[in-house]
Amino acid sequence: MTDHRALAWPPAPIKTERLVLRESEARDREAVIELNASPEVGTYLGGPRPRAELERTVPEVPGRRPGFFVVELDGATIGTIQLDPHAPELPGSNRRREAGETELGYLFLPEAWGRGYATEACAAALDWFAGALPGEPVVLYTQTANVRSKRLAAKLGFTELERFEAYDAEQWFGVWSSVAPLA
Repeated sequence: MTDHRALAWPPAPIKTERLVLRESEARDREAVIELNASPEVGTYLGGPRPRAELERTVPEVPGRRPGFFVVELDGATIGTIQLDPHAPELPGSNRRREAGETELGYLFLPEAWGRGYATEACAAALDWFAGALPGEPVVLYTQTANVRSKRLAAKLGFTELERFEAYDAEQWFGVWSSVAPLA
């Protein structure tokens, strides 16, 4: 497996029918703070982080690293997508350790929910990833209680590998591959 961090970054902006996925800029800082401070966004992520802490700790240009995309709609930041190194430190099976080295994460502002933007943006990011690293799988974790996230995973073609307990909740773990689903 290849470490995606070795890829040339940033890629050219990725344009979909309605969205642009691009590298982060200073103008995205407030939206990144809002994403992480939002009680709605933090529902299945351990809760929101305190805004004052975020104001102190979020860099001027947030998320400037390989695999971090800002999702833009009509010039406004509505979310982020991360294709980060998978760190399977959670207790449990070797299946999670062996499933893939890259994990998909995403955060969208609540006003962007329910319009298909997450599906459109994540599909574009996965298409880019498949072109850059053909055949490399991508993994995804979400709480089983997060019905929207599980629905998104299914739409994107993630296959459930297992469920397990962590962070006082049942977790869903799945994998995606541009080649063929793993079972």
